[in-house]
Amino acid sequence: MTHHAEQLGRARTAAEFAAVIALLDIDLNDALRCRAELAEAEDRAVFGDGDLAAARAVLDDCNDHIALLEKTIDAAGKRRAEVARSEARADIAALGDEIKARAATLGERWRSVQRLVEQLRQELFEADALARTIATANGLFDAAGVTELKANLTTTRRAAMAGPRAAAPARLSRPALQADRLLLSFLSPGGALDPRPALGAPVDSVKSKFIPAVTSFGERG
Repeated sequence: MTHHAEQLGRARTAAEFAAVIALLDIDLNDALRCRAELAEAEDRAVFGDGDLAAARAVLDDCNDHIALLEKTIDAAGKRRAEVARSEARADIAALGDEIKARAATLGERWRSVQRLVEQLRQELFEADALARTIATANGLFDAAGVTELKANLTTTRRAAMAGPRAAAPARLSRPALQADRLLLSFLSPGGALDPRPALGAPVDSVKSKFIPAVTSFGERG
């Protein structure tokens, strides 16, 4: 008990209290087995096999030891529960600090998104103005019979937007997935800026007879 008492005195965490309680439980189980043996020795002494007074004295000592162990285990268990609650509160407080920091970082990310979206819009406006200027010039080249001077808007745009695409994270929220698809539609053939179907896509021949095609961003066919 002296060794266990020292361990309990040094224990500070719930895990340390649990470790000492486990050792006390082992001692208690040993003491309970010993008490059963001492009770049998007392019974034999009652019938003249042994010193009854000595047997009862040892049994009383064993019972006292068991009572002390049980009391110590109960007190250690209560202390462990208190420490566990304190640790849980500390963990929650630490999590709150972490989430507060993450929220600040999230705000910075959203500000970056806002800045990039505005930059994207400005680039789209300027690209559209250039495309309309080129489309007008293409019309003049057609009228003048110098079609070799025309610039192919679709080819230019698709070549400029070709390249590798970053893979979306495995765990992406539904709104983020929808936003990602929208952004990719600006880059993909047949997307938001390219109403022409992607290469190899089926074409509805009936609709194509009656619906004039929009040939490219900034150009009508």
